[in-house]
Amino acid sequence: MARHHEPPAGRRMSAQDFRALYERLRAADPAGRDPAGRDPDGRRGALRHLTPARVAAAAAEVRLGHTVSLAAPIETRPGPDDPEPAEYRVTGPAPGEATADGLHFALDRFAMNVHGDADSHLDALNHVIFDGELYDGVPAGDTAAAGARSLSLDAVRDGIVGRGVLLDVPRSRGVPWLEPGENVTAGDLTAAEAAQGVRVGPGDLLLVRVGHRRRRAELGAWEAARARAGLHPDALSFLAEREVAVLGGDGNNDTAPGAVADVAFPVHVLAVQAMGMHLMDYLSFEELVTACERAGRWSFLCVVAPLRLPGATGSPVNPIAVL
Repeated sequence: MARHHEPPAGRRMSAQDFRALYERLRAADPAGRDPAGRDPDGRRGALRHLTPARVAAAAAEVRLGHTVSLAAPIETRPGPDDPEPAEYRVTGPAPGEATADGLHFALDRFAMNVHGDADSHLDALNHVIFDGELYDGVPAGDTAAAGARSLSLDAVRDGIVGRGVLLDVPRSRGVPWLEPGENVTAGDLTAAEAAQGVRVGPGDLLLVRVGHRRRRAELGAWEAARARAGLHPDALSFLAEREVAVLGGDGNNDTAPGAVADVAFPVHVLAVQAMGMHLMDYLSFEELVTACERAGRWSFLCVVAPLRLPGATGSPVNPIAVL
């Protein structure tokens, strides 16, 4: 496949331009806010685009009955991108019970740094603080307050189900993956749409592949906190215009080094804090790419079921694509 243009690696955005984009996206929240500009719909943010009618319509995406996990296996050994891996241990059966008569149980326990740079996870709307506020102007000083808790993981306790769309940017560029530091622009997203014959629409769960997982599998892990491919902040205008409900990536969604000098995670700020959009980081799309190529289409039913952790800022997640 021919490269449609040279990758926009390292394109910078001034602090002034970022602030202007931030204010524009924040002001462009969907209709339905009260006169004070607050979100009256339980602070669902961009999930308001995912209406019951759109959930029902997404069921028509199932034609083969083929399911694909979009999560990577949870890491339990430290590495360059995961210095604090999940702690997992078997706690039972007790010595001698496995061979003893009667009933006994195998048991286990694990703990995780949810927002790390290796494991697949979902960010709730109380995860990103910018200028002392969470999404919808909720003060971040007291995360136990009613406003902050309304933005927590409990807001998606019933799951997120809708039409998923995978845009494979390396595929449209003709490369196996984007190199760390490269940015995905709005132009990349529209080019991937054209190459794949799909269009992102209102209420969609947009999944953007940069090839992070494939690069990691073939070249080994690296310090992703310092160098990774991701979306350029300008690309968030595409998501706002298309009324995307959820954004997921096989990396962190943010590029490193960042495109804005004084904001380390501009995409997180714009998506979560300004637009009220749940993010999924460090997913795995390699099996999904194969399934989509075989099916000849890049849209599918997508089912996301976070843990029930009221008040939490995120959760490990295993989204399922159903083709």
